[in-house]
Amino acid sequence: MVTQAQILKWLQIFGSEIEQNKEYLTELDAAIGDADHGINMDRGVRKVISQLPTVTQQDIGSILKTVSMTLISSVGGASGPLYGTFFLKASTIAVGKQELTTQELLALLQAGLDGVLQRGKAQLEDKTMVDVLSPSVMAFRQAIEEGKDTVSALQKSVAVAEQALENTKPMLAKKGRASYLGERSIGHQDPGATSSYLMLRSLMASLQDGE
Repeated sequence: MVTQAQILKWLQIFGSEIEQNKEYLTELDAAIGDADHGINMDRGVRKVISQLPTVTQQDIGSILKTVSMTLISSVGGASGPLYGTFFLKASTIAVGKQELTTQELLALLQAGLDGVLQRGKAQLEDKTMVDVLSPSVMAFRQAIEEGKDTVSALQKSVAVAEQALENTKPMLAKKGRASYLGERSIGHQDPGATSSYLMLRSLMASLQDGE
């Protein structure tokens, strides 16, 4: 089971990961975007972390909805609406719940991915966060179907996400500011896919801490 405390821990670790990688994310975005992804994400997750003390007694759905609203209101560019939508859709799976089964965690991640797909209209190989989220959720599902426990399934998912992140480098960007560069977007790692990888790695870390 994934506990409410582990979800809070996930968000704290994600905040730390973004803070530690803020400059790296901005460097990635400088190559193919507005050079503000790290700055925007750091501002958003700092705000999220500041809100966590107010939701420690709430259910997981309410916590994730608070994260969503906070990111939408504080993160600029496309990232705010996309990450906000991810957490908003994820929250619908966890309404009233203090803990989640492995299947519910899968449903939560799938709902978040579906929200991003609906909001951003991106497809695989458009060089976006979808190129990390989609294969990682699929890998998580496959690992569960193979009988792996939650942490082992997440480890598989994050390993796939890491390779998927590397795979964004040779892609031609077809969405957002990066798409304006055309062929010049090839050879650069996507910043949104990178922050998505950090989000998934943070989730894995929060559950490993509880083993």
